[in-house]
Amino acid sequence: MVELTRRIFACFRLQFTLSVQSARLMRLFCILTILSMVPASFAKAQGHQVQKSSDPITLTLDEAVQIALISNYVLQGTRLDAAESRQNLRASASVLYPQISGQSNYTRNLKAANPFAGSAAGDLFSGFAFVGWLGYNEQARTDADPATIPITFAEYADRQQRGIDAANIIVETSDNPFVVDNQYTSSITITQKLVDVPGYLRLFGPKGARSALQALDRAADRQEQIVIGDVREAFYGVLLAQEEARVARQSVERTRQARNETAQRVAQGIIPKIQRLSMDVELANQETALVRARNEVDDALAGLKYLLGIPVEQPVRVHGTLAINDVSPYLTLATGDAYTRAIQVRPDLEQARLTYQYRLNEVKALRLDRMPLLDLFANFSYIGRVPDNRTFPVQDPNDPFKFSQGRNTYFSKSYWQSSVNVGFNLSWTLFDGLQRRSRVKTAQIAADRAALNMVQLEESIRLEVESALRTLAAARQQILSQETNVANAELNYEYARARSREGISSSLELRTASLQLDTSRLSYLQAIYSFLVAQSTVEIALGLPLSEQFDMDLAANP
Repeated sequence: MVELTRRIFACFRLQFTLSVQSARLMRLFCILTILSMVPASFAKAQGHQVQKSSDPITLTLDEAVQIALISNYVLQGTRLDAAESRQNLRASASVLYPQISGQSNYTRNLKAANPFAGSAAGDLFSGFAFVGWLGYNEQARTDADPATIPITFAEYADRQQRGIDAANIIVETSDNPFVVDNQYTSSITITQKLVDVPGYLRLFGPKGARSALQALDRAADRQEQIVIGDVREAFYGVLLAQEEARVARQSVERTRQARNETAQRVAQGIIPKIQRLSMDVELANQETALVRARNEVDDALAGLKYLLGIPVEQPVRVHGTLAINDVSPYLTLATGDAYTRAIQVRPDLEQARLTYQYRLNEVKALRLDRMPLLDLFANFSYIGRVPDNRTFPVQDPNDPFKFSQGRNTYFSKSYWQSSVNVGFNLSWTLFDGLQRRSRVKTAQIAADRAALNMVQLEESIRLEVESALRTLAAARQQILSQETNVANAELNYEYARARSREGISSSLELRTASLQLDTSRLSYLQAIYSFLVAQSTVEIALGLPLSEQFDMDLAANP
């Protein structure tokens, strides 16, 4: 339901940004969206299937094109690919922004090795106990009290231990004075890239990421033009299939009427019975052709709905007939002018140019990879070293052999300390085993390939434009020829029918005239279809956006 609501609001938001004519289309598309989304939404929510609307939707050619620009599967995929590539480019640009990382860990030291084992460092730390003994004896020698006399180190240590024991103080000793039971470390590191010439060139250079993003947009524009051409051809195909079905139906009606007339004449004994049997066979063949024509209409509609992104089970009708009201202005367009216009506005050629610029920029950036990189970093850390036994002896200032017990809390300042450090990190690859040279050559090959693709595309556009204009002119000639042919076929059929009524012609002559009439009408419709498709092909070859394309109106059904 959230997705349904989002699409509905998106539809109505688009209505305010489009013209009045497009707003009518968007209202239709909102209906299509609701019809296609509501059943799916409720099916997901309630866990069962819901039947879609059986009400048919009538579409004009313009409406079909606009719907395809929104919901065509291929076009949606192209836009998603462009969005994905755009996000990847943005992700690559993130390395130029400050990078902040945090880390926290806890270590429980169950057993730690003495880092001073085998050296004289242990004697150094144990010698610190002599300091107190020497101070005591020095004071005893200078004291005026004759009872105070210097003592040996062993006696001094023994008397201190008795004082600690008397105070019930437990002092844990270890052969590694630098290890505590619990160790905590938390740190935050900030890194900012200061100097990265190749990176800045790739991302902010005029031919770097900007060219790549523009190339993505041009690719989407070209795909839109291709989709418009596909939708028009499919729409014209539906109209042609419907006209072919109409001609087949008229042929069945004429054949049935001729069969009835033949049956009457057979009953009157004017003609032999074999002619009625022949008409029965012809009628059966025409009815079979009608069934086939109707099936082709259904197939054409299904293909159109797929291009539009409409559910296949949704009934759809098309509004229009294969008849041309206007003459295409491209019939008088010179090939040279058409080619000049195409190479100026074709989105795929612009995409090829941008891709070539991007490849050249990549070659330049790789050559600058030998430049040094400079980063600024700052590190903030908080370290805790907490022992399990946090009691300690407190010596009486007046009696070195008298002690009391002290105890620290777990978060005492004696165990927790902070540190801050900043600095620069300079890295410079002096020799990379010729890897950079290989990468530069590979990038140069890619640039050469992009240049070749651009030249090849220009030649392909020239051939495409010339072929499209020739096809359009040929289709126009076919229309003029078939108009005369249809008129002659209609007149010939009327003559044959009149001769058949008078009994001076055979049923074979009538069937031949009827077949010629049907063939000429279908050929005329094929010529109209070919002309409309050629008109659209010329516009696609020229790379014209939808707003600049010629409005070839179809004669609307009443």
